[in-house]
Amino acid sequence: MNTKRTYTMRVRADGVEETRRRILQATFDLHSERLISEIVLDDVAERAGVSVQTVLRQFGSRGGLLEATATYANGVVVEERRAPVGDVVAAVRTIVEHYELRGHTALMMLAQEGSDPSIRGVTEMGRQTHRAWVEECFAPYLVQRRGAAREALIDLLVVSTDVYTWKLLRRDRGLSRATTEQRMTQLLNSLLGETAPEA
Repeated sequence: MNTKRTYTMRVRADGVEETRRRILQATFDLHSERLISEIVLDDVAERAGVSVQTVLRQFGSRGGLLEATATYANGVVVEERRAPVGDVVAAVRTIVEHYELRGHTALMMLAQEGSDPSIRGVTEMGRQTHRAWVEECFAPYLVQRRGAAREALIDLLVVSTDVYTWKLLRRDRGLSRATTEQRMTQLLNSLLGETAPEA
């Protein structure tokens, strides 16, 4: 076996993967700065330090790039929101930290979902990711609930930790980050107080 050839191929593959990651990150970053309709391949290529042809070679089209970016962004979000299971204070701290970093982007995407079907797919993925996060973080509080009662509690936990809840407290009310965390924690505790977590 030609070790040098294998090494060269692996280095080349790593380079292609790194280029792909840079393009995805550039597109992801642009989502926080402008409407999706304003994101053009020239800007993506410039920010990623590649040519438009390289972008097209990797993703096929602008649509392909946006679809791949949605999947990439969802993976980033899942990692950023990891929190200890059953710890309400840590969950609130984590989700507020996430909204401080990504809340503006999330709100921009939600504002566009009615006018662009592709964005609706992204925001729907975000809703599913948030619900899954709630079910994971608050799992010890949910085990005693069944059926409609369980779904109702999950719905209320989703609302209590939603980006719009953060927006109402942090932006609309102008509360500090610490006070926002306190309010959200109070809200969650009022929902979870009657349900002791599993030992």
